[in-house]
Amino acid sequence: MSLRLPAEIENRLDALSTLTGRSKTFYATQAIVEHIDDLEDAHLSSEIRARIRAGTEKRIPLNELLAEYGLEN
Repeated sequence: MSLRLPAEIENRLDALSTLTGRSKTFYATQAIVEHIDDLEDAHLSSEIRARIRAGTEKRIPLNELLAEYGLEN
């Protein structure tokens, strides 16, 4: 995989790598790993919202969900 970064980001990555002694690849990998969960969650959320709008998915109020599992206050 090849990745082109804006000069500003490349400079920041170079500085961080120099300061810490870790490779730029290490930091790029860390950033992707940490961010991919957010991207997947956003996609799933969009899918669920679409199903709710289409009427194929139903919402359950929190108080009902808690009561169903005996967790209400």
